[in-house]
Amino acid sequence: MTTTVMLGHVEGLSRLGYALSDPCRVQILLALREAPAIPSDLADALGVSRQVMSNQLSCLRGCGLVEAVKDGRHAWYRLADAHLGPALDELLRVVLVVDPDCCSGEECTCSRS
Repeated sequence: MTTTVMLGHVEGLSRLGYALSDPCRVQILLALREAPAIPSDLADALGVSRQVMSNQLSCLRGCGLVEAVKDGRHAWYRLADAHLGPALDELLRVVLVVDPDCCSGEECTCSRS
């Protein structure tokens, strides 16, 4: 039995941020914004093992960003919310100017308020 929990804004965005903190998970989300896919095809397309793909999809499911739809022997993965694809498109349009010395090494030099 699956339990659905609605998160507040801060928790929801924190989960999205966590998901986007890993390049493999980002590649999965970008691929799924194009079309649903089965894990083995995603693993082949991204050049990762099926175990890595399984772990990453599990994480994305736990974050509420993807869902699996059973179709016979296969589970097709897709984005869990129709707004996520356009949101990722908008994030791709954001231009970031990054200080290369910020957050490098052990100590973060970013100011915190």
